[in-house]
Amino acid sequence: MKEIQSITLKEDVTLISLQDSPADIAMVSRVFQMISDAGIDVDMISQTPPHGSMPSLSFTVDGEDFGKVLQISAQLRELNPELKLNVSSGNCKISVFGEAMRGTPGVAAKVFAAVSGVGADIRMITTSEVDISLLVVKADADATMTAIQKIFA
Repeated sequence: MKEIQSITLKEDVTLISLQDSPADIAMVSRVFQMISDAGIDVDMISQTPPHGSMPSLSFTVDGEDFGKVLQISAQLRELNPELKLNVSSGNCKISVFGEAMRGTPGVAAKVFAAVSGVGADIRMITTSEVDISLLVVKADADATMTAIQKIFA
């Protein structure tokens, strides 16, 4: 069985990062409830380890939902006035999927080596046992896709 079954590209992805967010799962729950209540579909989610007591929480949404996120940003700041909202729009998500990745060492190493070889600007990485997703700037999307496809050809 091949390690990788598919490599897909999704365009127009916006990265939202909430910096200085308390390391509090109740706060995280409230943030995502507000986002859900606004009808926004969240895709990638990543939380950094805390620096002191403040981690950063990042997630991606479709580019068309960017305006909705801005509309609820005031509500997010009400939860925590020190919260800093950073936005990076116009990105692309590349997903590498394969059931055979589960229990196969080295797949992530191959993906990261391919991406490194083209010098791609990676904004976010999320993984599961069968998926590696990379958020890249649009300018690097085609070269990154080609490099990953080549390494698994």
